[in-house]
Amino acid sequence: MNAHQSLAIAEAISALAPIATETTEAEAMVRFERVAKTYPAYRDKPSVQALQEIDFAIPRGSITGVIGRSGAGKSSLVRLINGLEKPTAGRVVVDGRDISALSGRELRLAQRSIGMIFQHFNLLSSRTAADNIALPLEIAGWSKADIAIRV
Repeated sequence: MNAHQSLAIAEAISALAPIATETTEAEAMVRFERVAKTYPAYRDKPSVQALQEIDFAIPRGSITGVIGRSGAGKSSLVRLINGLEKPTAGRVVVDGRDISALSGRELRLAQRSIGMIFQHFNLLSSRTAADNIALPLEIAGWSKADIAIRV
């Protein structure tokens, strides 16, 4: 895996070991295959190669954290997993689906099944915790009964 030297991808904290690339396709929930991400030059700023030839797998059922210094590529990595960004090269596979190849309706449907917790998440102070959890389900058109069961 080639990434900025301050980018660390690790399994559960107790393991403190890098993610194995030997995880089989069936065992992997997320798989990066030779992924690169380059942001094009913008105004007077040069292009930025955020990720280069990334290969790794996150096993199904694991808890994984991504840590590193500012500018190491953490956000790019996460944005590729949830399809907010497309890789410049390679494939990002989540639960057997090539997220990097999806667009439009297919991508939106896939994104609904990808749960992410961001460092700076924002809850609506006017809602309870349960109401905050229910909000995206309401927006997606779920019935009140189904929302109550899910929450």
